[in-house]
Amino acid sequence: MTHTTWEPGLVSPALVTLTTLLGEPAHDLAILAEGNTSELLDDGRLVVKASGAGLAVATAEDFVVVDMDEVMAVVDDPDTTQADLSAVLVASGTDRPDGAGPRRGSIETVVHAAVHTVARDAGIVGVARFIGHTHPTDVVGLLASVRAQEAWTRIVYSDEAVVIGRPLFVPYATPGLALGRIYAVALREYVETHAALPQLVLLANHGIVAIAPTAAGVEAVSTMAVKGARVRATAYAVGGVAPLSDADVEKFFARDDITERRANLARGR
Repeated sequence: MTHTTWEPGLVSPALVTLTTLLGEPAHDLAILAEGNTSELLDDGRLVVKASGAGLAVATAEDFVVVDMDEVMAVVDDPDTTQADLSAVLVASGTDRPDGAGPRRGSIETVVHAAVHTVARDAGIVGVARFIGHTHPTDVVGLLASVRAQEAWTRIVYSDEAVVIGRPLFVPYATPGLALGRIYAVALREYVETHAALPQLVLLANHGIVAIAPTAAGVEAVSTMAVKGARVRATAYAVGGVAPLSDADVEKFFARDDITERRANLARGR
């Protein structure tokens, strides 16, 4: 028996609101059952959207609570399989009367669990309570192009720097266990380099992961990522991107007013 449970009473209104907002068709961040969201509980467990539930219509009943150490033990063990990951995500005793089977956390739970595990190991606290994983058309279009890896290497406009900071690019891997493994490695390398978590992770040929201390912060990062994709696509269409210089970016990040603004935006202010 796994430690995954179904406890709708632990699902916060903020998480449900964020989930349905990210799933609104007008935002073009996800359709059908694409994408997932999560919130870190005070006891160290993770509330994550259940597999098959659509973001736009999610309720508190469409989430499960997982033990992150249990999930990451599967990711870190080279001998485990996708079936092993699926097994630990099942909330035992939650068989539904419609024959749909038990509730189970999304296979992309690893994308959420890895963030908190890496942060905990690095002593980083209070910056990643909420996570939203979506597949915005404009962003995926670039991430599925020959420009994918280079597109976000440099910052191209100032507000992008304020809201997103320095994103992390992760090469393509099959969603689930394979992605979880290279994603966890990439996160650890990023934290070792920057002594901080990324606020935006770009998954090649797949989508984005927005990380913030508040639900509003996840929304801000997600929507700014879409704008960034549109800006880049327009620039490529007229000859190429002319990014901000590294020196200008460093000066920008060093300013006290920008540091304060970034912190406020991350907290949804």
